[in-house]
Amino acid sequence: MLYYTEPEQAGIPSGAIERFIDRLEGSRLCMHDFVMIKNGGILAEAYWKPFHADRKHRMYSVSKSFVSIAVGVMIGEGRLSLEDHVADYFPEKLPENPHPYILEMTVRDLLMMSTCHNRCSYDNRDADWVATFFNRKPSHRAGRVFSYDTAATVVLNAIVEKLAGEPFLEYLRPRFLDPLGVSKDVWCVQRPEGGSWGGSGVMVTAMDLARVAQCCMHGGKHEGKQLIPEWYIREATTRQIDNRTSEADPEWQFGYGYQFWCTRNGGFAMNGMGSQFAICLPKYDFILITNGDTQEVKTGASVILNALWTEVYPYLDGSRAMPAAGDSEALKRRIEGLHVMPECGGLTSTRAAEWNGAKFIMDENPMGIKWMRFVFADGEATMQYENEQGECELKFAIGGVHAQKFPQKNYYGKQIRHIPGIQYDCLCTAAWADETSLAAHVWVTDDYFGSVKMHIVFEDDTVTVIMQKTAEWFLEEYQGFASGMREK
Repeated sequence: MLYYTEPEQAGIPSGAIERFIDRLEGSRLCMHDFVMIKNGGILAEAYWKPFHADRKHRMYSVSKSFVSIAVGVMIGEGRLSLEDHVADYFPEKLPENPHPYILEMTVRDLLMMSTCHNRCSYDNRDADWVATFFNRKPSHRAGRVFSYDTAATVVLNAIVEKLAGEPFLEYLRPRFLDPLGVSKDVWCVQRPEGGSWGGSGVMVTAMDLARVAQCCMHGGKHEGKQLIPEWYIREATTRQIDNRTSEADPEWQFGYGYQFWCTRNGGFAMNGMGSQFAICLPKYDFILITNGDTQEVKTGASVILNALWTEVYPYLDGSRAMPAAGDSEALKRRIEGLHVMPECGGLTSTRAAEWNGAKFIMDENPMGIKWMRFVFADGEATMQYENEQGECELKFAIGGVHAQKFPQKNYYGKQIRHIPGIQYDCLCTAAWADETSLAAHVWVTDDYFGSVKMHIVFEDDTVTVIMQKTAEWFLEEYQGFASGMREK
């Protein structure tokens, strides 16, 4: 059972947690939340506004660990085995003469990310992701080497749902999620062919993830009840296969279990794109949960982990002297004041009036932008433009953050490849880099996370723009260079 306590009660100075926050913000990471827990005590629970405790957050590849849990529970019920051949579950999706390597693959091979493929078998253009897995030509025998492959999770997820006859989160609901007190309305993005996208699409709160992580760290047991077979979760969270050749970042070269990563200092992790993390250190009964969108920062994950190892980890064994008096109130005030950080730079430009309201006719460009207009007023920079979708508008708070809807209506909804015509939530911020150039930033903060960085340079009657997007399968219209001339 989780409860709230002061950091000092767990032997960790509040100042160490403040320094942890300093490191994240000092690197200008777009963080959404974090939770620190030791011995079941919640030492800090923080949300960068507008994110909040009730927000269902996209877990990306943390979702894979949820699928592993479902596999473990189903194995415990005797409905599935680690040595089952996965092809046996989908005879209808096999090619006419399946390759022997395809037929050899087992549930355990897929759990360890040791399939017979050297890369993921599907992308967003494919209509049936499970079928691609069995129809892609293999590159090597399964079960020997690690190669990260989300299609492996897709197939495991599909097996669970085929046997259960319901979505895997619904299967887990009475067996695992409800006993932990996980939110009733958690859900998962769907694959194109139907069925949950357990490789990337689980939507839960930060505290939901904390409850799941704690149960895994305690051997699958919660309040005396064994929810996951103990042998299975122990194997799942410890090194089953070496991954040093496939992973470039030293932080993730400590091996892989069953859809869980091994970490330094004897830990394990649920790890999702954009710094969705549940870092668990069983030796110290410690958990760090983080969520954010650090996709555009290549070293974002390392910043978070280095902050943990440097500022907090040294106190976990209780050997360091504590300050005479902790300042937990200062930490609480710091947490209360957290918000997604605005763009750095000047709040005004003495030359902004020269281009205020001007319409620029754009030369041919990869974004398909026909014209742009900029309006500067009341601490905002409004960018109006026309692209293939039609006329659009983004309002950037200069030196602040403005919440709005992103104008595109051609992106996915609750199912991949299905376009419901909705607009994603986003945050827009800007600042003057100098007297003639504006730096702007868009954070998409919906069920899909992504960002666009823009640099807009004015000179006499011209404008030149660079847009750089970081997102999976959307924001393609916001990548490239463009120049234009003021309309006469």
